[in-house]
Amino acid sequence: MPRRRTPSVHHYRFRDAWALPAPPDAVYAVLADAEGYPAWWPQVRRVEGADDISGTVRFRSLLPYELVIAARESRRDPVAGVLEIVMTGDLEGWARWTIRSDGAGGSVARFEQDVDVRKPLMRRLALPGRPLFLANHAWMMRAGHRGLRALLERRNPGI
Repeated sequence: MPRRRTPSVHHYRFRDAWALPAPPDAVYAVLADAEGYPAWWPQVRRVEGADDISGTVRFRSLLPYELVIAARESRRDPVAGVLEIVMTGDLEGWARWTIRSDGAGGSVARFEQDVDVRKPLMRRLALPGRPLFLANHAWMMRAGHRGLRALLERRNPGI
């Protein structure tokens, strides 16, 4: 289990749940393919694998800055439906997907993230910028949900 972080103005904790029109194994397969994220999630600009379990990810949403992280897989469990990474760089912490059946043929993908911001600009603007940073993240998550949903519908017409 990832360690808990002491809350600060630089600390963020996010929780999202995406209802998706595909079975858990199909959702898991897409989410496990990190290098494929830019094809369906517009704010994930680039994923460059370094080896089988690590790489670099570049994000850019509405606000005029890019976040760059080094990600290392810390858990890949298709039976439990869990994907987890540890990250360093502009964000330091962890993120996790947990995919479960919705009981009606679809899935719910739960996203959890617990990070400290390390990017100097965001640290300097921590207090006045926090509402904008939160809105930026929410917008990015909505776009990711739409993109993943559309990809799954294209792959499985009629679901």
